[in-house]
Amino acid sequence: MASTDSEIKDEISTRSKNDQPPMYKVILHNDDYTSMEFVVQILVSVFGKSLEKATQMMLNIHNKGKEICGIYPRQIAETKVETVLNMASSKGFPLKSTMEKE
Repeated sequence: MASTDSEIKDEISTRSKNDQPPMYKVILHNDDYTSMEFVVQILVSVFGKSLEKATQMMLNIHNKGKEICGIYPRQIAETKVETVLNMASSKGFPLKSTMEKE
């Protein structure tokens, strides 16, 4: 028995919604040693935030202890976390970046 076009479209539509990759939140955590300027630099260069948005986010990290910097598929989130940790380490900062499943 042949499938109709609408049955095929419904199946593709349902499959597409269910096949979305899990997304992960990339989070920066406050510490007492990393400079505020460096955190802003990370938010601009790694996460593509504007200077104004990066400054606002840096203040949230400083005041609230952490901030979600973006939500990405797993491999991109892992790369962003690794990039942050490498950049911080190269400057001697203990900036902590983690990811959590959304």
